[in-house]
Amino acid sequence: MCRWLLLLLWGLLPGAAAGGSGRPFPHRTALDSEGKYWLSWGRRGGRLALRLEVRTAGYVGFGFSPTGAMAGADIVVGGVAHGRPYLQDYFADSNRELKKDAQQDYHLEYAMENSTHTVIEFTRELHTCDTNDKSISESTVKVIWAYHHEDIGGAHPKYHDSNRGTKSLRLLNPEKTSILSTDFQYFDLVNQDVPIPNKGTTYWCQMFKIPVFQEKHHVIKVEPVIQRGHESLVHHVLLYQCSSNFNDSVLDYGHECYHPNMPDAFLTCETVIFAWAIGGEGFSYPPHVGLSLGTLLDPRYVLLEVHYDNPTYREGLIDNSGLRLFHTTNIRKYDAGVIEAGLWVSLFHTIPPGMPEFRSEGHCTLECLEEGDNLITECRYNTKDRGRMTWGGLSTRNEMCLSYLLYYPRINLTRCASIPDIMEQLKFIGVKEIYRPVTTWPFIIKSPKQYKNLSFMDAMNKFKWTKKEGLSFNKLVLGLPVNVRCSKTDNAEWSIQGMTAFPPDIRPYKAEPLVCGASSSSSLHSSVSPKLLLASVALGCVLSSKHW
Repeated sequence: MCRWLLLLLWGLLPGAAAGGSGRPFPHRTALDSEGKYWLSWGRRGGRLALRLEVRTAGYVGFGFSPTGAMAGADIVVGGVAHGRPYLQDYFADSNRELKKDAQQDYHLEYAMENSTHTVIEFTRELHTCDTNDKSISESTVKVIWAYHHEDIGGAHPKYHDSNRGTKSLRLLNPEKTSILSTDFQYFDLVNQDVPIPNKGTTYWCQMFKIPVFQEKHHVIKVEPVIQRGHESLVHHVLLYQCSSNFNDSVLDYGHECYHPNMPDAFLTCETVIFAWAIGGEGFSYPPHVGLSLGTLLDPRYVLLEVHYDNPTYREGLIDNSGLRLFHTTNIRKYDAGVIEAGLWVSLFHTIPPGMPEFRSEGHCTLECLEEGDNLITECRYNTKDRGRMTWGGLSTRNEMCLSYLLYYPRINLTRCASIPDIMEQLKFIGVKEIYRPVTTWPFIIKSPKQYKNLSFMDAMNKFKWTKKEGLSFNKLVLGLPVNVRCSKTDNAEWSIQGMTAFPPDIRPYKAEPLVCGASSSSSLHSSVSPKLLLASVALGCVLSSKHW
């Protein structure tokens, strides 16, 4: 039986500003980059209490969205007009049309307006049983916000123009505020003046050297260091352990990740030792666990990978974001580790259009774990508004189905991912033969006639997908043999476990950025006793603002 221990992230943020109903709001954050729109919140049993402080004398809008866009969102609008407070429950349909909800689930507790600001406090059940409402869970939630200088007039609020935005938050499970002793030292791994291209997705890699320690240290907390105003630009950050067989010349330059001209040294950085994603705060290890530094097994060089999400193609952006690591010589009982588990990031992760729900699974089997346990990362996608296939890949518009699992005690395993057999997926749409040897990517289909000389991606898009066909395809994919691969900290090569899913000349190459936009949710299943993870960071996808 596995001896790993489970501990989810719980915690509090700095308290809300004074004034209002008098009830506490332990969490607080600005939703915009200018500090005009502040959200405070706290859980009260089965309800969520929220406080909006907005620099306007008009209406204030707030909502929960499956994608970060207005379509399908659960929205509340309130304000104070002529001295009288109001609060109205709305929802937006698939056409982004705002409609009043027949079941009013938001309850006003306090409202105030002065010459500059509007303050509203209200509560809502976490699970309302209203089909127009979004359930609030411990996962990352996409909230949307808007405001206008005028109050609601007539049936609907006036259009908010550019006074709107979205942010990813963990409403029920933020990081615990901890006051660190002055004995704890820290160092930063932060990019220096990185120019962000005016394109939707950029992965930037920079090598750093860990400070030289004469004895073992434990990292006890890691915080994101996000440049002010770039809270929505920095999408996620990964920290990899690299080979130690370098000199400091590798520190002289950064480069775009996954690029043909990327320095060879970056290719040795295979082991994820920390992961942060948008909506998360800092992470404190439990009192008996730490990330080891200073021994021969620990990293000397690390690679910081930052995913920048720039969907509006803004120009002239310069970023200085990264991570801050707090450490101590007061050694703890256990060393922490990280396992990347889920679906191998690849175009072979295929999701058909028009599906209200499509399920993908990534498997980490007992052969990799060597503990008699199995991990399954499950992701569910909604592609009802999609007319073409959605593909796995690295772009913000692509899909991923990955979990980064922080656990202890550390074992010799860093990555464990699977992908279903691509040839069986192609047989489903009637493909009989591909051109061999495979010399182009994506590879080209030879027969039958209707697909001849098409890439497998074009063939998948040409197939006439219906809901019935999509359900049958999902059932097929979940039952296919999978290629499970795992890697260890002392061996950068993949070791193949389980059933090989590909002919020798077809490999699941990493995908180039494409355009997708399925809304998604993800979860992790394990046969281990409830003693596994310090935390998990799940990376998936949403339409137009995304998750990894």
